[in-house]
Amino acid sequence: MPQQHGHDDEEREFDLRWADDAEHKEPSARARMLAARWRQNPPEPQPFRADPDPVAPRRSAWVSAAVVLGAVAALILLLGYARFRPPF
Repeated sequence: MPQQHGHDDEEREFDLRWADDAEHKEPSARARMLAARWRQNPPEPQPFRADPDPVAPRRSAWVSAAVVLGAVAALILLLGYARFRPPF
């Protein structure tokens, strides 16, 4: 059966424009669920962005690298001292 694509495409384009230009669009299922929940139990007001809990200042990357390199150097010295120590 031959189909007429030209006429159907024009009707579909009209339908999409008509739907996009609609004044009222139905809310999503999530929006309806939240609206129903908030009618029974409204949420408490929240600030736009709550201040995070105070956190200790972070160490600089250089300080962290120095601590790691110092520990590695101390380990190498300790192993070298244990190897070359005269036996008792």
